Amino acid sequence: MDFSLFYFADDSTPDGDAGRYELLLEGARFADRHGFRAVWTPERHFHPFGGLYPNPSVVGAALAMITNTVAIRAGSVVAPLHHPLRIAEEWSVVDNLSGGRAGVSLASGWHPVDFALSRVPYTDRKRVLADSVERLRALWRGEGHEVVDGNGAPATVRIFPPPVQRELPLWVTSAGDADTFRAAASARAGVLTHLLHQDVDELAVKITEYRRAAREAHDGWDGHVVLMLHTFLGADRDEVRATVEEPLRAYLRSSVHLLARSFGALDPDFDIDALEDEDLDFLVARSLDTYVEQRGLFGTVEDAKPTVERLRAVGVDEIACLIDFGIDTRTVLGGLRHLDVLRAACEAN
Repeated sequence: MDFSLFYFADDSTPDGDAGRYELLLEGARFADRHGFRAVWTPERHFHPFGGLYPNPSVVGAALAMITNTVAIRAGSVVAPLHHPLRIAEEWSVVDNLSGGRAGVSLASGWHPVDFALSRVPYTDRKRVLADSVERLRALWRGEGHEVVDGNGAPATVRIFPPPVQRELPLWVTSAGDADTFRAAASARAGVLTHLLHQDVDELAVKITEYRRAAREAHDGWDGHVVLMLHTFLGADRDEVRATVEEPLRAYLRSSVHLLARSFGALDPDFDIDALEDEDLDFLVARSLDTYVEQRGLFGTVEDAKPTVERLRAVGVDEIACLIDFGIDTRTVLGGLRHLDVLRAACEAN
């Protein structure tokens, strides 16, 4: 089992706070020194939830300059919001700055407001994602791309600088839709997923189908599955619960509003703000218990080992540990030493 760090902060720091990216930078340095596989950063727009990360390639370029071995990955680039040429150009720069450590997970996008940046409608997002995978690969290999220039004339363009890696490591992000797993297998791409909308048993079924489809389509290639989990480990289970409870509660409350507004695109009559406070608190409390007990890595190293072994057994290759959900930076960085003990113990097995 590989271990990585994953970032998706709720940007609640005061305006102009110079410490906004301290956890990202210091966590990446820790991951680099201690043999973690990768650092993942997302793409988010127009909301404090994830708002530190409007462009993962910009963040990736910064991480490339302070690390030496850890992979630098987007989790995820929202493909329909960008021309494939821009994605390829930007990540080729990251690949060069890092000496060949770039990787990208592509997502179709899930929030309609983000598509203010797109020239394609929200309803076409999955089709655009499927097209982007092969276009991005071709550009990365140096193949020409047919365009129409500013004078309306046809032209063929290629990206510069040329990347270091011959092939760009690619994943497809899935919130749990089985069709997305199958599409990733068909495209010879890995899968980046989470447990927000699925449990481990449901994930196991999808991974089995993904592996089968990948092997059949690509001459025995087995695929690669990365699972994002909210994570904080410490020396005492009760202390960990006390540490994570309020930050995670606030983090989930922020995400509930964002997710509900996304659902509102499908049901215009649904209004999260119309819920009574006690109803919203009930939803958040239920989510909190689920995350702490079933859908994260919380507690001691010994508490976490069975979770890791269960995930290994169902076919997860890498756990991407989401660490920036509101606990203060010094505490999170201190807790990384426990996560490193878990990483080393699981590698030894």
